Amino acid sequence: MYGFYGKILRVDLTNKFFAVENLPADIYKEYLGGKGLGTYLLLRDVEPGIDPLSPDNKLIITTGPATGTVLPGSSRYGVFSKSPLTGLYAESYAGGRVAPAIRRTGYDAVIVEGASDAPVYVEISDRGVVFRDASHLWGKDTYATEDAVLAEVGQKGAQAVVIGPAGENRVRFACIENNYWRSAGRTGMGAVMGSKKLKALVFHGEAGCEAADPALLQEAARRIREKGRDNPGVKAYQTYGTTMMVRIMNDAGAFPARYWSMGTGLHWENLSGDTLLENFEVKPRACPNCFLTCGKLTTVKEGKHAGLKLEGPEYETIYAFGGLCGINSLDEVIYLNDLCDRLGMDTITAGNLVALMMEARERGRVKGYPAYGDAEGAARLLEDMAYARGPGELLARGIKHAAAELGLEDLAIHVKGLEPAGYDPRVLKGMGLAYATSPRGACHLRATFYKPELSGMIDPSTTEGKAALFIEFENRLTVFNTMIFCVFFRDLIQWDDLVAMIKGSTGWEYTREELARLANRIVTATRLFNTREGATRADDMLPARFFDEPINGGRDIITRQELDTMLDDYYRLRGWDPNGIPKGN
Repeated sequence: MYGFYGKILRVDLTNKFFAVENLPADIYKEYLGGKGLGTYLLLRDVEPGIDPLSPDNKLIITTGPATGTVLPGSSRYGVFSKSPLTGLYAESYAGGRVAPAIRRTGYDAVIVEGASDAPVYVEISDRGVVFRDASHLWGKDTYATEDAVLAEVGQKGAQAVVIGPAGENRVRFACIENNYWRSAGRTGMGAVMGSKKLKALVFHGEAGCEAADPALLQEAARRIREKGRDNPGVKAYQTYGTTMMVRIMNDAGAFPARYWSMGTGLHWENLSGDTLLENFEVKPRACPNCFLTCGKLTTVKEGKHAGLKLEGPEYETIYAFGGLCGINSLDEVIYLNDLCDRLGMDTITAGNLVALMMEARERGRVKGYPAYGDAEGAARLLEDMAYARGPGELLARGIKHAAAELGLEDLAIHVKGLEPAGYDPRVLKGMGLAYATSPRGACHLRATFYKPELSGMIDPSTTEGKAALFIEFENRLTVFNTMIFCVFFRDLIQWDDLVAMIKGSTGWEYTREELARLANRIVTATRLFNTREGATRADDMLPARFFDEPINGGRDIITRQELDTMLDDYYRLRGWDPNGIPKGN
């Protein structure tokens, strides 16, 4: 079999045991790798109704047939589990240098199960598995942990994924971090590791996976690079990274500010990509074999945070801390970004939670929380959340639980317990469908549907035709996540490119239509995971404030009828029943 090893590794933390499982080729043909394989294994191995923080939950790490090849945008790994934040399907992806190292271990997936009775980290290679004591690392931040485990393993080319204090304390939105600043964020993957007392995984090896047609892969890679040579979007990523979105979203009136009460930031220019380039030392960085260089290694040059360095900040972090929290200084946003990275917390959820409490304080609903614009107060609250102490203890359980306990359910913005990214669906109505239907909660990355709405491919203010185009994007990016490709290549890698790349790596000749059916199979599998956990159409709902509180002078709103119409169309086109249940199940 080309493009895959045909093997997955099972790591039992309870018994300090590992085993190799062979998978038949027909599973790979039906699901490919990455998201497809991870979802298949999640459905197969995770029993319905388990506690996500129990030893019964699994942490599944995958690569795809593009990983380790010459194809641009292929340096990403996927993580799959049952989410401790939402209790539903969980997936997350991260770039950096880890994915090729995972690939070199000789496995298509790693399943971590059980729980250790003491802190542990695990070294995985093509020569076997080593369980190592991590008691001396428990309590350390992510940067120190990564440095320590790589030094102790001492293997050239080794890469690590780690958790920080937030993961150890089972904060429901804790991340897995790698290469200091790359995060498998959202849905609480770090909490799953923490519940298993797993501080880190280290990968290295010399295994190689043979491609069916290396010359075809070389030609596909050449074609993508040629497409990108003069592409305006590529130039924007190379110059600004994702910070370009600050201006774009404010110009569109869809930049969430002051906890979702406004569509533009009061001083958004201070948070823009232009301000970053003008006032900070910025060096472009790229994942291996990538020409986008969207990463920006940023150093604060002056002020109280002078010398602070990180890769970022990304748009989503700027929107969460800058827009929602009203913190109008990139220095302070970078400071909060660094704090979250060290502690191992998702910046979107963390920023949303801080902003919720700022809004609740302003409305006189709570006391003792920071006010809008208070970066130091936000930092203290972030630390309290990471250590699940004081005023942060309740927030560490996630927005759905905290809002219910504090009587703030009318203010809280989330879908299925996960907060939206920085694209307001009252302006970009297709994003309302994206947030509502995403199996992991209010996710923007399963289809990146803000792109066709902002670029004029479809009118953002209406619902007509939204479901069909959304499925087109979601299907293609689902195939992206089986390979695994970075979604920022969505304009460059089209269906015909995917057909050629899959043929070059695996030898399997899919048509575009067959790939769309494969994608629908995977999306439906994620839906099946959630329905067996009790999710219904009622969970595919936006927060009431999006329906009841217009923004931008009262002209922008999404109605319940508009969402219902898009949901009806989406379910029908997916082949599900009117309640969103896949037919035959």
